[in-house]
Parts: sequence; structure tokens; C-alpha cells
Amino acid sequence: MRVTMTSAAARTGHANEDFTGAVPTGVVLIDGAGIAGTESICRHGVAWYASHLGGSLLSLLSRERDHSLAALLAEAIKQVTDIHRGTCDVANPISPSATVATLRLSGGLIEYLVLGDSVLVLDKAAGGPLVVSDPREVIISRSYQSALESVAEGSDEYHRILRDLRANRNQPGGFWVAKDDPWAAEEAITGSCPVSELTGAVLLSNGASRIVDRFQLADWPGVMAVLASSGPVEIIHRVRQAEARHTVAADDATIAHCTELDEALGRSEGV
Repeated sequence: MRVTMTSAAARTGHANEDFTGAVPTGVVLIDGAGIAGTESICRHGVAWYASHLGGSLLSLLSRERDHSLAALLAEAIKQVTDIHRGTCDVANPISPSATVATLRLSGGLIEYLVLGDSVLVLDKAAGGPLVVSDPREVIISRSYQSALESVAEGSDEYHRILRDLRANRNQPGGFWVAKDDPWAAEEAITGSCPVSELTGAVLLSNGASRIVDRFQLADWPGVMAVLASSGPVEIIHRVRQAEARHTVAADDATIAHCTELDEALGRSEGV
């Protein structure tokens, strides 16, 4: 498998809270999430959580071939939580969390897992791409959108509404992310596809997938075509241009593009 990885922080001087990495038979992408005040209850921060979760999951992918992706993610969440349980309030609702996308080559299959609003796209040789996403957070957030827009941003009422929204996180009927509870991994979207049916795959943080789901600059076949011709740097470049045109705050953007799925691990590059 050949993997080309690109990650760009939202702005200069801002810690990149995304993580991506690969081993010969697997790829991991983590999109860290923070809430105002996180630093008061966790001295490590969101970038630390994302990189440690990603590192733990990569290590497990390379060693534990007989366990499901959900089981490996659960173990990675437990490992990282145990590292800072003694120094940080890991169970606090505002402690660091993350979304996850990962895939693994195993016995002629591509196995995949998505938890939260990262996106994974499998480029099929016949027919359109298979887009794997977890829409639960987006669906629930929409129900709060009008209330948030009707009050002053930053006001007490604004923060109250946000607290109500976040109370849906890692709850039955709500949405799920990696945080302190390994059980969240059981709520991930998982599946598999024969490698023989695929020409490639891509994992994107939501800062990169907005090229489709927010700005509608391309559809997913179009994204796969750009990746094939120009690589992931071009996707992030187009996202940054759209953010500037629409005066939308930039987000960390990360892409891992996988090709030659039956061959050795390739290269990585960053911006």
C-alpha cells in the first residue's frame, strides 16, 4: 500500500490538532476536538490527545492482527486515558476528545472504521466511490442551530445552549467520539470491502472534507480525480481558497490518500 499524507494547521502559530500516520497494512487519521476551558482540566491539550491516540492505534494495528478495529480503538482509548488519568480530569465533559478514521488491509479485504465526523472514501473500480461517514453529530447539531443563531455569540445563553448540545456526546441517542470511555468504539461505523474491487482510498478530517460537504466545490468522484492528478495538497489548497472567499474560519485539514493497495508502504509529505 502506498500512502501520501498531508496535514495543514488552521493558521500559522496554531497547534495542529489533527494526526495521521501509517504502517504497512494500516492507516489512521485523528481529528482532535477541544472546547473552551479544556486547558483548565487537562494540562496536555487536544493536540497531545490526538497524537497519543493515533500513535497507540497505529501500534495496535501493526501488532494485533486478530482483533477487530473497534476493539483496537477501544484499547487505544483506554491506553491514552490511563496515561493522563492521574493528572487530568479525564471524565469532565470538556476534556479532550477526537474523531477517528482508520483502515486496515487484512486477508484480501480493506476493513474500515469511522467514529465522529471524519470521512473515509473507498474508490471502487466499478461504480461510484463508497463514502463512509458518521452523520450523528451533524444531525443533532442542526437541531440547535437556530437557537444558537438567535442569541449573541459568547453570551451566557449561547454557552448554555452549547452545553445542552454537548450533553448529547457519548450518550445513547446522541453522537459518539473518542474521549475517556472505551465503549464509544463500539458505536463506530465499520465494514469491509474486497481489495480487488478498489483502486484507492482516502481518509479526511472534517477540515478537508468541507471541499464537498460545506463548499460543494466537487463531488467525491471529482475529489478522487484531483487526488490522482495533483495529490492531497491541491485539495487543501482549494479548501483554503474557499474559506477565504466565504470568510469562514479555517480548520486543521488532513488527508491520507492510499493507492497501490496490495504493495509496500510508500511515502508521506506535509504542508
